[in-house]
Amino acid sequence: MPPPTPDNREMTAALSDLTAWLIQQGLENTPVETWLGACCTRLVAAGIPLQRVSISLRAHHPEIGTMAFRWTRDGGNERENFERTTEAPEEYLQSPIYYLLSNSTEEIRQKLTVADPELNFPIFNLFRERGSTDYFATKRMFLRKDNAAPVDPMQTEEGVVVSLTTDAPDGFTDDHLDGFRQLLPPLCVTMKCAANRLMAEDITAAYLGRDASKRVLSGDISRGSTQTIPAVIWYFDLKGFTKMSETLPGPAIIDMLNDYFAEAVEVVERHGGNVLKFMGDGMLAIFDMDQIPDARRVAIEAALELRDAFIPLNDRRKAAGLTVTEFTLALHAGDVLYGNIGGRNRLDFTVIGPAVNTTSRILGMCSAVDQAIVISAKVAAPLLESIPDLVSLGQYRLRGVRDRQELFTLD
Repeated sequence: MPPPTPDNREMTAALSDLTAWLIQQGLENTPVETWLGACCTRLVAAGIPLQRVSISLRAHHPEIGTMAFRWTRDGGNERENFERTTEAPEEYLQSPIYYLLSNSTEEIRQKLTVADPELNFPIFNLFRERGSTDYFATKRMFLRKDNAAPVDPMQTEEGVVVSLTTDAPDGFTDDHLDGFRQLLPPLCVTMKCAANRLMAEDITAAYLGRDASKRVLSGDISRGSTQTIPAVIWYFDLKGFTKMSETLPGPAIIDMLNDYFAEAVEVVERHGGNVLKFMGDGMLAIFDMDQIPDARRVAIEAALELRDAFIPLNDRRKAAGLTVTEFTLALHAGDVLYGNIGGRNRLDFTVIGPAVNTTSRILGMCSAVDQAIVISAKVAAPLLESIPDLVSLGQYRLRGVRDRQELFTLD
């Protein structure tokens, strides 16, 4: 590589400084939205006339397939999530990113001011309206050396696609693009650090729940490491699941569970609760009373919302000719042990303790008292004056529970 000329020596020095800075951002797990804006601002100051930068990468999330982080010189930063899907939207099929991934090329470039462009995509018209004069995009796969090889645009590998536009009258110069290519390795390393962190957060949140995910990623991973917390315990299951599972085909059972669990999880999380696990047709969640001061009331409000949500959900399923069911739900409150329990190499982040066992016994009473929602006095008693819909069902002996329990339901 020839030595830098006086014209680009300052840009070379600035890029060298930026390389070290980018690597430090990766080491510090700085959020992409934070370092991307600063990086682009410094590139502009170094002499690369950026108007817009977009970096997209694969997501490890049950609902999100791809994430895009964008910076514009006049508009700052934004993040856009693209839904995970098996069919490519038409906008994606006609995009330069789809073209770049599916063809044997490492990068594409198109002057946007020429009369008869070799490459033209609908989004280029939007760029032209914004005054863009040049477009450049490149792909970098993390686990392969041949970045020019085609990639399945619907099953992208670990890596990034970076695109740039400029509104400089003559577009990008060769020095501009060479300078940016020089910065790509540290940028990719920093982006990979961010991608790995996002992947860890998304996967642990999906499988452990949001609160447990934060605890695990903060280092709370030792077997037996637990803490005692006061919580409202939510134990939910679907009515008649055993019989349905014997008569319905497997895919129909899975679809049914996903439909009903989706509603239950959304209700719990919207009210600040933490879903801990699924057990067949059941779901265990807690409302941490240290984090939610009015957790008893919040949990009851969530139960009422779930009851209401099942009406349109079942209407939709009936209209589609699908099997419908109802739910049973037990609410109880008490101290629980919250943390890591299990074997040496396989742990579960969950809650245990007498209060959890009692909640399970209360759930078993739903059929005996013919009520969908059964609530213990530990939850209901402090709220009787303010929630008149709470109705006592009487006192009961529960198997394995020493004291008699007064149970309530919602009228």
